[in-house]
Amino acid sequence: MRNVVRVLTGIAVPLLTAAVITAGSPGFGSYKVKDGDTLSHIAGRYGTTVQNLVALNNLPGNGNAIYAGEVLKVPGSQGAATAHPSKRSQLGRVTYVVKPGDTVSKIAKRFKCSQANLLAANGLRAGDHIYAGKPLQIPVKIRPKAKAPVKKKNNTFAGRTYPDHIVARADRNRAILKSRKLPTRAQMRTLIVSTATRHGVDPELALAISWQESGWKQRVVSPANAIGAMQVIPSTGQFASSIVGRKLDLLRPQDNVTAGVVLLDRLTSAARLDIAVAAYYQGLGGVTRNGMYPDTKAYVKNVLRIEAQLERGWDPLR
Repeated sequence: MRNVVRVLTGIAVPLLTAAVITAGSPGFGSYKVKDGDTLSHIAGRYGTTVQNLVALNNLPGNGNAIYAGEVLKVPGSQGAATAHPSKRSQLGRVTYVVKPGDTVSKIAKRFKCSQANLLAANGLRAGDHIYAGKPLQIPVKIRPKAKAPVKKKNNTFAGRTYPDHIVARADRNRAILKSRKLPTRAQMRTLIVSTATRHGVDPELALAISWQESGWKQRVVSPANAIGAMQVIPSTGQFASSIVGRKLDLLRPQDNVTAGVVLLDRLTSAARLDIAVAAYYQGLGGVTRNGMYPDTKAYVKNVLRIEAQLERGWDPLR
């Protein structure tokens, strides 16, 4: 048996299920009736009247009954009719209780909707009276939900901001190191001492630099893509590779320490100790041109303090 939906003039039963609209004849669309539909709601959805729908579809009994599954012709261009009505109209409903002195035109103006849509949504005709206390369904535009803000990458390190492509490479390197089994900090300390000794660099200075940079941890990667225990950037890694005569992989603990120690060897050979330490952080060219930045001065002070403590036997891992 067909599921009949009774339609009573002037009564709007809440629409229970959104309907799908399909292409119909030119200038019209087709609407498939769903359970809970009323002609007044359908008319309001498409900006027409119950009487127009009755006439357009030759409904029997002046449209007193429609049934679920029945396809009705509705106004609208063929192009517009292919879209889902909720997307096409972007309308919703709010209930408003009529107050003394209200008129259809005043209510329509207050809610910024057309009088025709307001009448159709409630099965009313032009000239019909409304009374205080009568609930009306008001078609209103639905404001799209604001999109959640996209969380920006942390591109800032030591007060400087780095391009997205640099930060993206740093993220990749960090992910690679996270998946690897790496030496403990105690093992990294031993590796730094042996590598520094082999290259003629003061072991306590190399340890102090690495402790300040990473705490002797190989997994550390900064947004500037400074990698590993010695916090070496790829361009410095290439420079160190040219010195040792082979390509250094900064993700490997031994190669990372080698790159940092080789750089430190060149810097201490070219400048006095405080300038060499500053150059490890800021770059020798930057220190020569601009002097030490305030954060560079703090860096140098910390490194030299750590070096002195290490020379006195301090062990930060105890």
